[in-house]
Amino acid sequence: MTSSAKRQWLVPIGLIILSLVPVVAGAARVAQLTGGATVTSDNARFFASPVPVLVHIVGASLYCLLGALQFAPGFRRRRPGWHRLAGRLLVPCGLAAALSGLWMTLFYPRPPIDDVLLTPIRLGFGSAMACCIVLGLAAIRRRDIVRHRAWMTRGYAIGLGAGTQVLTHLPWMLLAGQPKGLTRVLLMVAAWVINLAVAEWALRRRPTNRARTTEPAGAPAGVLASR
Repeated sequence: MTSSAKRQWLVPIGLIILSLVPVVAGAARVAQLTGGATVTSDNARFFASPVPVLVHIVGASLYCLLGALQFAPGFRRRRPGWHRLAGRLLVPCGLAAALSGLWMTLFYPRPPIDDVLLTPIRLGFGSAMACCIVLGLAAIRRRDIVRHRAWMTRGYAIGLGAGTQVLTHLPWMLLAGQPKGLTRVLLMVAAWVINLAVAEWALRRRPTNRARTTEPAGAPAGVLASR
């Protein structure tokens, strides 16, 4: 593998690493729900209605981990069939993660550490993620690869918010303990904003004429290729 080819894998590997903490936390939650763990005030809402959180964990984990591989441009070009197949899985996984997140926001009791402002914010970002995926799917059906890539990239950036929230929360937790109230709101919003800002920066630095001519034409969930 050449040095250029190795560099192309830096972004996917970084995204997988960023996904690991929420994926591991989700796996621990699944084990808790299926293993008969003690019901506490912190997890009672999940035991009372486990299906939405299980759908969310499975959908979001597959979306983040499998979606990271769509950021390897050389791999996409060499294996366009894989790219299309993965896309057909990523779309329902992403929608399942977004819609189950909306359901939990609306119908699960709000945790004590969450400010009421987080409810409309979560609803906004969850709805935006679902819309981005739908718009990306509609774009590829029109064979508009540039808009397909842009919308899918934005949807993935929102979906990866839980990973970046670990980074925004960690310094505060080390210095002052568990963030609550407005502080927690700002730290969570910062993660989504950081992800979307990076996504927009990467989309704008990539020449659109090259994107129209070099990408596989039928990919329903191809996301940003950093080159």
